[in-house]
Amino acid sequence: MFLLYEYDIFWTFLIISSFIPILAFLISGILAPISKGPEKLSSYESGIEPIGDAWLQFRIRYYMFALIFVVFDVETVFLYPWAMSFDVLGVSVFIEAFIFVLILIVGSVYAWRKGALEWS
Repeated sequence: MFLLYEYDIFWTFLIISSFIPILAFLISGILAPISKGPEKLSSYESGIEPIGDAWLQFRIRYYMFALIFVVFDVETVFLYPWAMSFDVLGVSVFIEAFIFVLILIVGSVYAWRKGALEWS
């Protein structure tokens, strides 16, 4: 039977954790100084006044390079549990890990041949 009073601590925590950000925004809105002027409305980047348009078009190679890095980096993290329990799991898991690494190598070679790893 679902009894609501068993979850008193959960509901109390949920209500308090909901009010803390709201309270923080209210306090900062009240205490923060309000000053609007040309200095406040200008764009600021690393202490240098920006020159030119803010809209820059990046080449797709930067995104492809980052995406391939993330994919292969995250996928190789999955090898760590296999490596830690290799002696317990046996040969079948070793074969699965070998196939997994082989797929990663094939994907890496494919990306390399397509030129996705070329930075320039």
